[in-house]
Amino acid sequence: MKTIDIHAHLMPQSFWRAAEAGQAWYGMRLEEINGRQFTTNGVRRDGVTSDKLNSTPLERIEDMDRQAVDIQVVSTATPMFGYDLESKDGLSLAKDINNEIHDMTTEWPDRFLGLGTLPMQDVSAAISELERCISTLGFKGAELDTIVNGKNWDEPEFLPLFKAAEEMGAVLFYHPQPNNNIVSEQFEKYSMGNSFGVPLEDTLVVATLILGGILEKCPNLKVCVAHGGGAACFGMGRIDRGWQVRSEARKNISRPPSSYQSQLYYDCITMNERALRFLIDEVGIERVVLGSDWPYVAWDPSPVHWINSLESLTDSEKENILWRNVASLLGIEEG
Repeated sequence: MKTIDIHAHLMPQSFWRAAEAGQAWYGMRLEEINGRQFTTNGVRRDGVTSDKLNSTPLERIEDMDRQAVDIQVVSTATPMFGYDLESKDGLSLAKDINNEIHDMTTEWPDRFLGLGTLPMQDVSAAISELERCISTLGFKGAELDTIVNGKNWDEPEFLPLFKAAEEMGAVLFYHPQPNNNIVSEQFEKYSMGNSFGVPLEDTLVVATLILGGILEKCPNLKVCVAHGGGAACFGMGRIDRGWQVRSEARKNISRPPSSYQSQLYYDCITMNERALRFLIDEVGIERVVLGSDWPYVAWDPSPVHWINSLESLTDSEKENILWRNVASLLGIEEG
């Protein structure tokens, strides 16, 4: 079976065409400061940290070949979720990105699979777009931010999306924004928004899905959390203790929080062998999948080679991470 990377980003060509023409793309522009490129919507600024973000599909495939990645599951670059737009503009942005990903999966079906983006400022529109992604575009699910305009995912307004995704068999892939999170807003030094803020946001979304009762209400929901789920597994003992001694922690769930963590999937991007081993031992090898964070992480030489080099993993465990678990999650036949 081919190696499958669930975590690979796209900055759409429609954005780059607008940038080359000096125009805004859904309120977002490309600007250059001291020789560095940034995207900005006038409120926040995100660095364009890799030249590969402007890659054509063929250039992307060449890089995949160098990394020994056979299939990428493509999803949008996180600054382009567009949750802050008016509802109609958010839906239009989502359709533009999703249609471009669909073009890739249609032209190169053996190399690309798709995860859509959704206009989460309008839950009804998001459900409709998810249905289009699954039934019309042939996608496997959707990528979501870890927060929606200041709201956490346990708000009752989001439950219909989870119910719909569960019914469709759609995968929800959670990925935070490195320059728009709790740490980046409170502690700007040392690039901590990315190195620490991102896994903190991953941790919080795991806790929210568990303690908010989403995984209890939707036991068959397919969810994958980026970056190994942050520190969620490491902190699960304290979360269990809170459930034991504080009634508010038991409000939405009927059993210890740690018992839900194996309902989730986690990508392998822990950047540390011992951390990955701990994650596997906590959630089960069947729940850990290959991720690269393409093109933001400069792997040397690739995440596939990293997994294959780890002495603490058996050959069977490596096989599970590199393709078997992802194939199971996405409903891909072995071959």
